[in-house]
Parts: sequence; structure tokens; C-alpha cells
Amino acid sequence: MHTTLAIDCGGGGIKASVLDESGTMRAQPLRVPTPYPLHPDLFVKTLVELSHQLPPADRVTVGMPGMIRHGVVVATPHYITKAGPRTRIDPELAKAWANFDARSALGAAFDRPTLVLNDAEVHGAGVVAGTGLELVLTLGTGLGCALFDGGRLAPHLEFSQAPVRWGMSYDTYIGEHERRRLGDSFWSRRVARVVEGLRPVFLWDRLYIGGGNSRRIIPEQLLRMGDDVVIVPNTAGIVGGVRAWSLRVH
Repeated sequence: MHTTLAIDCGGGGIKASVLDESGTMRAQPLRVPTPYPLHPDLFVKTLVELSHQLPPADRVTVGMPGMIRHGVVVATPHYITKAGPRTRIDPELAKAWANFDARSALGAAFDRPTLVLNDAEVHGAGVVAGTGLELVLTLGTGLGCALFDGGRLAPHLEFSQAPVRWGMSYDTYIGEHERRRLGDSFWSRRVARVVEGLRPVFLWDRLYIGGGNSRRIIPEQLLRMGDDVVIVPNTAGIVGGVRAWSLRVH
């Protein structure tokens, strides 16, 4: 019976737990602040040190922000900054993270089979039903996205980096900084507008909204979104670490 160390890496914090094959946690999730500046070597060290505080596991799933292809970092928005989200980009960090083979580096450090995906993809693995077109959006430091068709994971799109309004990207427009500035009520209106704007683009059968800020959407705006929109718990980012191993990829 396989056990999985699932690690959910965000812009503000890194969470981890160990789960059995049914997705039941064998230990309470642990969280540490994401350290900055975050060189890939420190990233690997932080994850390994976090794992030492948890029961042993047979395999590892890591979800992290950005464009991840076959375990290789094509781009990551937060980890290339000097002091975290919304701070200046460090050219040396940007160079270090570009084409960083996270799966190989972490696999060697953990010395066990390791899977590295975008964090929204791992989140989605924990919640999708496997029928129809299912879109997963995660609301946290920024915006995460994953698309599933009949349970099959589509190639990742970093549409969170696309411009949406006033020169802002989706990542900024409904990210944590704007939520704090606007307050939950006005921020929730923005989320509802984004959902309605994306509806004709994806024509989903079901949209799942997760991430730490999903619970901050006020009921009035959630009602506006429709019956095909479901709020899912943030723990999916860890629970999905088990199902991620059986994902079929386009």
C-alpha cells in the first residue's frame, strides 16, 4: 500500500502531509513560510527538511506555482523575486529557475519516485469527477488554473499572466494583495466578473474554485455564479497528491 508525501508550495507558504492510498492524511498538515530569496537549492532543502517532520512515505508529489512541463520549471512567478510576491525580480534567480529540472532534483534529494506539477493541477486531481470538461481555479497569492477533459489533464495554460484590466494580469486582479486592499465584498465581485468572463472561453461542464481564498467569496456573489460552480476545500492541494499519480495527460 503506497503512502504519498504531498507538498503544496505557494507564494506565501509551503504545506505538507503524508497520505495513504485512499487519500486519508496520516499526519496533521505542516506549514512553513515560503523563504525568500528562494534559490532552487533552498527550495529543495526546505522541502526535504519539512518532510523530516512527517512520517516516511513511498513517493512524493509536489505542486508549485508556474508553468511546469514534465517536471521542469519553464516559468515561476513568485520564486524569482527578491522578497516574495509583488517584489522586484532578481535576474540571477530568474536564470536559476529557468528550465530547472525540479522533478529530477527533488527525486534525487528524496531518493524516491517524485512527481512535480503545477499546484492547481494537483489541487484539481483531488476534486475532479472525471466526466466532461472541468476547470479548476485556485485563489491564493495569485490565480492558479488547471483544465481536465474526461479526467484527462490538458496541457497547462498560464492564463493567469494574461492582462485583464487596468494593465493588471488575472494573477494581480484577483490575487491576495487586491483582496486585502478591496475587502472581501468588492473582491468577490471581481471574482464573479472573472468567472463570467471566462465562461464563454471554456464552456465548462463544471468549474471548481479552490485555494485559500475561495472561502472568502461572499454568498451573494457565489450565488450569482450559477449551479455549475463549486467551492472546494483548500486541503485538495494536498489530498490531490495521491490521485495525481493516476492522472492521464493529453
